Amino acid sequence: MSQTTLGRARAGDHDAFRELVEPYRQELRLHCYRLLGSLADAEDLLQDVLLAAWRGLDRFEGRSSVRTWLYRIATNRCLNALRDAGRRKPPEPVPPFEPPEPTRRAEPTWLQPYPDTLLDRIPDHGPDPEARYHGKEAVELAFITGLQLLPPRQAATLVLRDVLGYAAAEVADLLGTTETAVKGALQRARASLDRHRAAGHGRPPSPGSAAERELTRRFADAFTSGDIDGILALLTDDAWLAMPPAPHEYHGAEDIAAFLRASMAWSPSSTLHLTGTRANTQPAFACYLADEGDGAATPAGLVVLTLAAQRIRGITRFLSDDVFGLFGLPGTIPVTGPRARRPVP
Repeated sequence: MSQTTLGRARAGDHDAFRELVEPYRQELRLHCYRLLGSLADAEDLLQDVLLAAWRGLDRFEGRSSVRTWLYRIATNRCLNALRDAGRRKPPEPVPPFEPPEPTRRAEPTWLQPYPDTLLDRIPDHGPDPEARYHGKEAVELAFITGLQLLPPRQAATLVLRDVLGYAAAEVADLLGTTETAVKGALQRARASLDRHRAAGHGRPPSPGSAAERELTRRFADAFTSGDIDGILALLTDDAWLAMPPAPHEYHGAEDIAAFLRASMAWSPSSTLHLTGTRANTQPAFACYLADEGDGAATPAGLVVLTLAAQRIRGITRFLSDDVFGLFGLPGTIPVTGPRARRPVP
């Protein structure tokens, strides 16, 4: 940033302001998504952040970088949004069939998938020695879900400290609190997140690798053909199935199989078609359904797979079709056969 650019922006030059903030737009959107769990909300809030920065540019004293200043605005706007009583819980979807009793019922969470195409636009600032989570794992669904279960200020503290790598003193300044409070909030947040993300199954195959492609191909073949045994053969012993924002969660082969049987029996004349995509650095499929005789299939949710070693540990099916627009997915796809599958890119 040059003082000339800053001066021009303060004088009302929109192009100069855009030059100041544009390098950080993509990472700020991801920051808002981490804290809010909703990409749609993150998009809206990002515009609010940039407007607040434009209006408050005269108050920017230059004691920190423009990037840190923008993160201060974004973090506090997110915390305000999370405290807002008008931000209602997402409506719980009503399935068109009677689902079996779930293994557990969770609180509905604000959770949407994040397209990998947006992640590709974020510049790599390199590893930060203060960061605990890097790149891929700080975007995975398990991480984002865990953040939504934390008190907002704990989540913000963890993201600023362990993802972005700000020092404790900087986090305290950004949040308007003390270093002691930051250390206490961070300790509690880490413990809660570690319990939620308990793993131990080995690293998943590398994105786009032959092993990942083979595993997702086998899942797609079994899923589109209604082969429940074939799906179960791919799962870890402690696998789970979730459908945000529905509170139903199914854990273990028996309960997952019960749900799959009920859902697949609901409309036996319909055919399922899949289009491969990627979300939260994980392989995913956009689901489309077509009734017998239809020439086109329409959206039926998006499935994101959580892989562990050579198995599938989690199946997350987002039931809202609103996410299709966020991923740039078509509103319909042509039916090319009884069932169709397009590979994960």
